[in-house]
Amino acid sequence: MYIYLGSDSVVRDSEVIGIFDIESSVQADTREYLAAAGRRHTAVYVSYEMPKSFITSIEDGREKVYITNVSRGTIVRRSRDTDRKWSVK
Repeated sequence: MYIYLGSDSVVRDSEVIGIFDIESSVQADTREYLAAAGRRHTAVYVSYEMPKSFITSIEDGREKVYITNVSRGTIVRRSRDTDRKWSVK
């Protein structure tokens, strides 16, 4: 199953490691982690609007960090929703 992250981005639910709220994760370690993901070119900006959450995943053995303006709660609900298919429109 796939989780819709916004815009044209989806991630396979089996590849997700964690879903995090950016506002409650403003510690220095989190900022450095996101900055390092940007330097390694593993960060994917789903939207350039104000980010609300980030999702870490392993795809084909490589780390990927999705930064999105969709809230953590919405992403979590989508990840638990097995009856509904999220499609990119």
